[in-house]
Amino acid sequence: MNALHLTALAAITLVAASLCDTAAAQMDFSGEWPVVLSQDNSDNPHLGEYVGIPLSREAIRRAEVWDASIQSLPEWQCRPHSGVYIKRGPSNLRMWKEIDPASRQIIAFQTEWLRSTNTPIYMDGRPHPPEYAAHTWGGFSTGTWEGDRLRVKTTHLKEDYFRRNGVPQSDKTTMTEYLMRRRFDNQDYLTWVTVASDPVYLTEPLIRSTEYRLNLAQQVPPYPCTVVTEVVRPDGVVPNWLPGKNDQIYSFSDYYGLPRSLYFDGAETMYPEYRQKLEREERTTARQAPRRDH
Repeated sequence: MNALHLTALAAITLVAASLCDTAAAQMDFSGEWPVVLSQDNSDNPHLGEYVGIPLSREAIRRAEVWDASIQSLPEWQCRPHSGVYIKRGPSNLRMWKEIDPASRQIIAFQTEWLRSTNTPIYMDGRPHPPEYAAHTWGGFSTGTWEGDRLRVKTTHLKEDYFRRNGVPQSDKTTMTEYLMRRRFDNQDYLTWVTVASDPVYLTEPLIRSTEYRLNLAQQVPPYPCTVVTEVVRPDGVVPNWLPGKNDQIYSFSDYYGLPRSLYFDGAETMYPEYRQKLEREERTTARQAPRRDH
């Protein structure tokens, strides 16, 4: 065998080894995944609880006119959660692989959420649609492998909310997501990390994570939704607050004895140093409080 043949054989061997390593690195996320309820994903906030979210002033002003009773409107009752919020943990998850019948390659990971909202993560290298293409609740997602971690890019999301207390999410939001499967204490876990960027309502990326645990016995039944009349209103009336008139937004700060100024502090509330600011303000308030003579 001459040198040329040896070189060609070596190249083929390297390519084959590379393909084997890539195939070995790819993780299968198929399965039934109930959400692991914990402090990190149990998202049932107070009105006005905006700490830990890098909100812009535009977002804060829009959040203060939101009224929780908007959820009772017929057009809201069967409305799905958006692709940003649904992964926070209000729904169990089902995932399965869609396989090309000829090439046997993975076309997409299909993901199913509450109310049968189905969003594929395309794995076949297709490009994202143009900016003017229709937006959907789940958005358009494509995935690439980083070792055994799946990196997902999601665009074309409809306008919705980051939290169900009025924190808005614009239709310009994009997400970088990471899926990691691991085994701990003889159980399989799926960690789903989302990094949301919103040029309208966020001043910094919002990073959140949700844990799921594999349960082969999980059953996700159909979720039919029937609209009912919860509140009788005149036609055309939409629940809302006028700017500056919503006194309920201070329920969070007042309940925990926090200064109402935190309502406007946005990204600053994300960092540990913010606690020091609250302590300084508390001491200042205590010094300024009128003394009572006994």
